[in-house]
Amino acid sequence: MASLEFTRRYAMAHRLLATDSPKCAIPHGHNEFVTVRLDPVGAFRFSDTNSAAPFEAVKQRWHGWIDGHVDHTLHLREDDPLIGFFRANEPQRLSQIMTFPGDPTTEALAACFYLKLSAFVEAERLPFVVREVRIEETPTNTVRIDRENFNPAICGLSPRSWPWRADMSINDF
Repeated sequence: MASLEFTRRYAMAHRLLATDSPKCAIPHGHNEFVTVRLDPVGAFRFSDTNSAAPFEAVKQRWHGWIDGHVDHTLHLREDDPLIGFFRANEPQRLSQIMTFPGDPTTEALAACFYLKLSAFVEAERLPFVVREVRIEETPTNTVRIDRENFNPAICGLSPRSWPWRADMSINDF
């Protein structure tokens, strides 16, 4: 079975309030890489195109979302007081805030990316399933979520929240 894998780089900032690390409680940024792997629904067979779907069709929506809606966002927990500041003082920036139930850890981000990519694949009726989402937060820290260790049905995230939708959203404001 031939898997497709592609990587995108983006910049982001976040802060973690539930952790005991004073360093991570201050907003700080990372230049991250997200690598996704898709498995074709069927086995490879030689044909005119020799592919399940053109790479462009598979990557277009995902890269558009990463480049246009994820890059240079601020990741906050849904109850972070900074959201109130933006609502009151800079409401035009709310579209640049990605929200999470609980701290916006790389683990939570990988799970949300997995759900969003799955929604895109399903909406485009692409002949693939998401196998893995891997996020390199720093050159020494990487989180990987795959079909074997992530069950969307029991992940605890509301099926009406932004990661489940095949739109360009990053929050539910």
